[in-house]
Amino acid sequence: MMRSMFSGVSGLMAHQVRMDVIGNNVANVNTIGFKSGRVTFQEVFSQTIKGASAPDAATGRGGTNPMQIGLGIGVGNVDTIVTRGSLQRTDNPTDLAIEGDGFFIVQGGAGDTYRFTRAGNFGIDKLGNLVAGNGMNVMGWQAYTRNPDGSYEFDTEQPVGPINIYYDEFNNNKRIIAARATTDAVFSGNLDSSRPIITNPDDSNVQFKVPVTVYDDLGNQYKLTIKFWKTAASAGTSTTWTWEIDGGASGGNAVTPSTAQGTITFDNFGRIQAGSTSAFDIQLSPQTTDIGVQPFTVRFDFSNLTMYNADSSVKPTNVNGYPTGNLVSFNIGPDGIITGIYSNGQQQPLGLIALASFENPAGLQKVGDNMFIPSTNSGDFNKAVKPGSEGVGMLNPGTLEMSNVDLSREFTDMIITQRGFQANSRIITTSDEMLQELVNLKR
Repeated sequence: MMRSMFSGVSGLMAHQVRMDVIGNNVANVNTIGFKSGRVTFQEVFSQTIKGASAPDAATGRGGTNPMQIGLGIGVGNVDTIVTRGSLQRTDNPTDLAIEGDGFFIVQGGAGDTYRFTRAGNFGIDKLGNLVAGNGMNVMGWQAYTRNPDGSYEFDTEQPVGPINIYYDEFNNNKRIIAARATTDAVFSGNLDSSRPIITNPDDSNVQFKVPVTVYDDLGNQYKLTIKFWKTAASAGTSTTWTWEIDGGASGGNAVTPSTAQGTITFDNFGRIQAGSTSAFDIQLSPQTTDIGVQPFTVRFDFSNLTMYNADSSVKPTNVNGYPTGNLVSFNIGPDGIITGIYSNGQQQPLGLIALASFENPAGLQKVGDNMFIPSTNSGDFNKAVKPGSEGVGMLNPGTLEMSNVDLSREFTDMIITQRGFQANSRIITTSDEMLQELVNLKR
């Protein structure tokens, strides 16, 4: 039987495999996060008809090359092309794309193995879980500490777990942010130096009043009034103003200050006199007994006040503390931190999305649903990392990574593959005709 026929058969089989891969690429041209495949061919064993010979210096005869006949073609590799696809803008807050290397980590359940994907079409289920399109949990971290400067730091050395927007074992119910008691109230502005000295503090018409709202540990709101009036002046040296706290009407929204009054002394330049007290710690006790809240102390800071011949303009500029708030919305930052926005204007982190990296991403094994698992040649998944660190990219919220299939290349490869298949089929046909001629010699 002619060797050319078997070579042609191997060519048909190899080009069929290549067409299968091209067909799969074209079918997934709009699949989110899809990584295209590529087939490369290689020749198979060659039969040696005559070996090579070396030149003979004594006789002057030259050397000869080996005589070999190839026995066809085989599929060398079916590679996965891991280049990043183009981004599609969706403006969906839970859609994410990775700007660079890395994979999202998902898991089907507590006993399931980790899977990895570039498809970031995530959503929130009714229980608050951040899930992939097939329902698998998106993995990350939820335990964090708050730094003195107000920033947050997640412990990324801990194992990853499913991210839940509404609840977790570290923060409990995240739909509500706990209240914070007021501890500091800073005031700025001017007290009018032209105001007369008041001998009767009950004359409210000549007092300057500043409203301020504070909160206790349970988030109960108390509306206070700070009253200022001029009480003394020494020609060319200093001026004294008295302040007093009005805790409001009696009832659940009123407090009783333990020290309700104090003085502020200004020098002859209208600034707080050096060495005089300008910040006061006042303990406030809620008048109602219907709630179990303890007295709380607020530091009233008047050190930024001035006294010039201008309208009085004192107002609170920095008062901490806030009431309880309900989760209104959330957003995901490029660093992977999910930040909740609450009805009281406060924000807190709800979780941190984790990414994985591999030494050889092309060695990952596809398992369907846009998912991969490690193989013996991809490298192991040892540790999850924060986006933007240790070689992985940042996140691009509101976008999705599309397929990296290049249709122009696929159509070109399709034509080449079709012609290669046709040419190999002609080899088989021609070989068959030659064998037919051989059979006809006996006629």
